[in-house]
Amino acid sequence: MIRLMALLLVCALPARAEEIVMGLSADQVAITATFTGSDILVFGAVKRDAPPPAGPLLEVIITISGPLTPVTVREKERIAGIWINHAAITVDAAPSFYAVATTAPLTEILTDTEDLRHSISIPRAIRSVGHEVENSGDFAEALIRIREAEGFYRMMAGAVELDEDTLFRASVDLPANLVEGIYITRIFLTRDGVVLDDFQTAITVEKVGLERWLFNLAQDQPFLYGLLSLILAVAAGWGASATAQALRR
Repeated sequence: MIRLMALLLVCALPARAEEIVMGLSADQVAITATFTGSDILVFGAVKRDAPPPAGPLLEVIITISGPLTPVTVREKERIAGIWINHAAITVDAAPSFYAVATTAPLTEILTDTEDLRHSISIPRAIRSVGHEVENSGDFAEALIRIREAEGFYRMMAGAVELDEDTLFRASVDLPANLVEGIYITRIFLTRDGVVLDDFQTAITVEKVGLERWLFNLAQDQPFLYGLLSLILAVAAGWGASATAQALRR
């Protein structure tokens, strides 16, 4: 009887007027010895049971988030002409990579309340607890600035193309020095700043071939890895010396 009532309740709920149907150009990225980065094309369509409503335009937001890792951000202070670590804060969960692509500036298409609910913007994607200093927000902002300069955090307003309020697509460039793991891709439909629907999928990033073998060797047998590195360094030095002598002759 309880199951029947639950089923009737679900059937009685109104269907969403606009839903996401999406795809990815690739759901796996292989990091090899010659890996220089990768472009991920996120595309999809808006499924409707009726014509789009009149009023505010439909907007699309796409986020790609790398694995969450703890980060310690330190503040340096100059004392007696020497720069030393003055204070620090631990950010418990910061994405190793985070990109936000939108059809328009984020502040124009998403309210603060919806951003808080879904953690869409870069500051909302960073979770910091265990604050050790009063101005903890400054440390989070510093982390964002550093990773933006390194290309790991990106805010790409206008990077999503939306055709006739139905078809959308965006290309996100992944840097060469990616962290292995699961990269969560999310898509949001918004109208008048409110999220109408969202969809989530994943991209797997992992080392393969020689890169995977060297990584496993360094993790499982560090002594052997160090010995191999030493042998390669000696061989490279000897080869360079021999080449230089041959050229002199």
